[in-house]
Amino acid sequence: MAARLDEMDRKILAELQEDAAQSLDEIAKKVGSSKTPVWNRIRRMKDSGVILRQTVLLEAEALGLEACFFVLIRTSEHEAEWQAKFLRALRERPEVMEAHRLAGEIDYILKVRVQNARAYDVFYQALISEVRIFNVTALLSMEEIKSTTALPL
Repeated sequence: MAARLDEMDRKILAELQEDAAQSLDEIAKKVGSSKTPVWNRIRRMKDSGVILRQTVLLEAEALGLEACFFVLIRTSEHEAEWQAKFLRALRERPEVMEAHRLAGEIDYILKVRVQNARAYDVFYQALISEVRIFNVTALLSMEEIKSTTALPL
């Protein structure tokens, strides 16, 4: 069920998504409020689960992680035991930035960030040694056109 948010909540969330390191005073000024009401709204949105956590975004290429692969996985296994083992393997791999279970011909899609193709192969070999997978297709992203963590408000 969607949280009940008013226009002020949405303005505050937009500011936090833009730069969560802003002071409460800065946010309050930008949204046309004062510090205490903004703090109360942020606390309420944290308590209700709208705000999950605050973090920092890093530049992958500056850290040597120049290759982004989208990995399409098809499996012939659909038992709970296999799925638990597969999900555990994904959670233990820091290279996996995102993982989604899909409807359609492809069962899972992963976003994997590594240094290069050789590092992807090391990831791939480790994954298939842990879990039986029917088919894996890796697509190398040539250019990131858009990437955002901001949700549309």
